Amino acid sequence: MTLPLTRSTATGGTASRHDDFFSPQKTSADALPPPETFIRNIVRGVLEVLAGVREVEQLARWLSEEVYRSLSVRASLAARARSARRVAALRDVHEIRNVHLSQPADGVVEATVTAAARARTRAIALRLEGLDGRWRVTALALL
Repeated sequence: MTLPLTRSTATGGTASRHDDFFSPQKTSADALPPPETFIRNIVRGVLEVLAGVREVEQLARWLSEEVYRSLSVRASLAARARSARRVAALRDVHEIRNVHLSQPADGVVEATVTAAARARTRAIALRLEGLDGRWRVTALALL
């Protein structure tokens, strides 16, 4: 079977099917592992990036491009703030206290997480989407 390389558009021109064929493919929740373990691990990883004990590149596989860029900027700002205060990277271990899940659509999970360390308690909200056979974080908010 061969796939056509072009298709017509609404304006009468042609567009490449390359974008459709090679773009991330949605994956049903039934074909993915339970999301709670992934959520706990990715949140722990994000908090370690912000604390300066993990490189953001280690999480790239599980983050959308937009979330990756945003986390990179935030990690850079946190590193500068630590440097200005002459504070070493924090080694506080965050304890994941609560995870609340919602599934608004098949292959989509929205979660809120409460994580606490010795000095601070944080709230994290994230959206996961099943893409290419794995969970990927497509939105992330940290308070």
